[in-house]
Amino acid sequence: MLRVLLVNDTNKQVGSLRTALVQAGCDVVEEVSSALMIPKRVAELKADIVIIDTESPSRDVLEQICVMTQDAPRPIVMVSEDTQPAAIKAAIKAGVSAYVVEDIDAGRLSAVLDVAQARFEQDQALMSQIRQAESKLNERKIVERAKGLLIQLRSMTESEAYHAMRKMAMDRNIRIIDVAHKLLAMNELLA
Repeated sequence: MLRVLLVNDTNKQVGSLRTALVQAGCDVVEEVSSALMIPKRVAELKADIVIIDTESPSRDVLEQICVMTQDAPRPIVMVSEDTQPAAIKAAIKAGVSAYVVEDIDAGRLSAVLDVAQARFEQDQALMSQIRQAESKLNERKIVERAKGLLIQLRSMTESEAYHAMRKMAMDRNIRIIDVAHKLLAMNELLA
């Protein structure tokens, strides 16, 4: 059963949306009327998904989505009357997983929630891959700096410097990045 935080950022009642969510087997844990409450309430209620009903995504709503996405990412469905491409792009950029124009038909609600969850999971997987690639790139830069240091101080070739670092890592049963960090730290200490 999905735990849903329902955000009503309009002047209208969202009773039909709430009813449709319950009929779809969701647990609407709370309905809030202020976008400023989104990050705090998501964390406190441990909501699985956030549904925001808004006439048009305001800057405040988009900012709170960004905050929530950084602190406690969740799938977000935005139901809006705004069909402007700029509004849709801004919402997606902020972290919205599914953008639905007008009301969600009760018969399509489960499909919309499934799409939002699938999109969210795909985005999270991509973000994880990006973080891993950035980490590897940063490690590579540090190893290259350490190799450069050995080349400069010991008059080694690039291959000799790498093999020396690799041998040290294997002898000490540590990673080559750890050897690179130690070499650079020792050089700073002695400089």
